Amino acid sequence: MAIATVNPSTGKTEMVIEAHTPAQVQERIGEAAAAAKALCRTTYAQRAGWMRAAADLLDDESANLGRLITVEMGKPLAQAIAEVAKSARAMRFYADNAESFLADVPLEDPAEVGASRAWTRYEPLGVVLAVMPWNYPLWQVIRFAAPALMAGNAGLLKHASNVPQAAIFLDTLFERAGFPKGSFRTLLIGGAEVGAVIADPRVKAVTLTGSEPAGRSVAAIAGDHIKKTVLELGGSDPFIVLPSADIQQAAATAVRARINNNGQSCIAGKRFIVHAEVYDAFAAEFARRMSELRVGDPLLPGTEVGPLATESGRRELIELVEDAQAKGATILAGGTVPDGDGWFYPPTVIADLPCDARLVQEEAFGPVACLYRAHDNEHALRLANQTTFGLSSAVWTNDPQEQDYFIAHLEAGAVFVNGMTVSYQELPFGGIKRSGFGRELAAVGQREFCNLKTVWAV
Repeated sequence: MAIATVNPSTGKTEMVIEAHTPAQVQERIGEAAAAAKALCRTTYAQRAGWMRAAADLLDDESANLGRLITVEMGKPLAQAIAEVAKSARAMRFYADNAESFLADVPLEDPAEVGASRAWTRYEPLGVVLAVMPWNYPLWQVIRFAAPALMAGNAGLLKHASNVPQAAIFLDTLFERAGFPKGSFRTLLIGGAEVGAVIADPRVKAVTLTGSEPAGRSVAAIAGDHIKKTVLELGGSDPFIVLPSADIQQAAATAVRARINNNGQSCIAGKRFIVHAEVYDAFAAEFARRMSELRVGDPLLPGTEVGPLATESGRRELIELVEDAQAKGATILAGGTVPDGDGWFYPPTVIADLPCDARLVQEEAFGPVACLYRAHDNEHALRLANQTTFGLSSAVWTNDPQEQDYFIAHLEAGAVFVNGMTVSYQELPFGGIKRSGFGRELAAVGQREFCNLKTVWAV
C-alpha cells in the first residue's frame, strides 16, 4: 500500500513513507492505552496548559506547516496557513472551556428521586480512534483531538494515505507540548487494517470524517463491537437564493462557498437553487465570477483555485460533468480539462440538469456548481431536500417569514441565513440522513466521547 506525498500540482511523488508493521501498530495502541490511564488522572488545568503550548507550536510553525499542507493536497497557501491558525484557535477554545463544558450537573431537587444528592458527571472513555480525510489535513484532526484530549481521552489517528507528512507532524505535536507519551499516536496503515484497530478492546470509540462507503464500513465494525461512533460523511449542500436577497452579495458569497479548498469540502455550497424571478441575474453574475477565478500553482500568492488533491478525484469529477453534458445539461462556465501537468480542473457552472444526471444525487467534490431554477419557495425546498445528504444548507432572503420557513423545513444539520456554511468551534457540526450522525465541536462535540455517569446518593 502506498503512503506517499504526491504533489497534485505536478503529479510527481515527493516522498514515500513506510507503513507501520503490525508490531508497531500494537505498540502504538499500547502507548495510547497507557496514556489514557495517565490522562484521566490529570487536571483540566494541566491539560489546558499543554493544549495551549501545542497551539503555540502551531502558530510558531504555521509558515512551514502551511506549505507542507499545500504541497500534499493542493489548497492555496493562504488557505493552508489560515487552516493552521483556525486549528490553534480551536485548541485554545477547548483549553479555556473544557472544564465548564464537562462540569458536574446537579439535580435541583434530589429528594424527588429519594436522594440527598444526585448529579451527572462526564468521564473520559479512554482511547478514541479517528479516521480522517485529506481535505483539511490539520483542522479535521484538531477538531477531534483538542476536545478529546481535554476531556482526558487519548487519541489514535488513521489519516488519509496521501497526507502522510501531516500525519507524522500530528504524531509528535502533543508530546512536544507536554502531554504524556502516547497521548496522541498516528497509525500509518491502510484502510483495510482499520477494522482490526476498531476491534481492539483497548480502543473504546471511533470517529470518521470521509465518504459514505467508509462510514458504512466503520459503523458496521464498531456496531459489531458495541463501540460509540461519530460519522461526518458527504454533503450536497443547497444554497438557496430568493428575490429579496442582495443578488450581488449572494453571487460573490456563492463563489467563495463553492471554490474554497478548491471545491473539496463536504460543507461547500454545491447546488445553487435560485428563484425564477432572480435566476437570470444570479446565473450571469455567478458564472462571470467563477470564470474569472485565477487557477494555478497554489504556492503562488495570486492563486484562487489550485489542483484537485488526487488524480482519481479529478477523474470522478470529469465523469460527473460528462454525464450531465451527455444528458442535456448546459455548461455556463468551465467544463474543459486543461492541458499540462497536475490535476487541475476549472471552476465550472452547470445548468438545466436533467433528473437522471448523476450530479443531481451525487456529490461533486471539486469546483463544479449546479444551478437550479425554482418556481417558488415550495419548489426550492423540494429541490433542496431531494438528495440523500443532509449536512448543511444556506438560504438567502431578507424576508423574516421566508427565513423561518426554510429554517424549519430544510433537512440538514445546519442552516446559514444570508451567509455560507463555515465550521466554528463554538457551534455544533454534523449532519443527518446519509451525511452521518453525531456532532463535533462546541460542548456537545466534546461530550460525544465521554461517559455520562449518573450518581445517586442518600
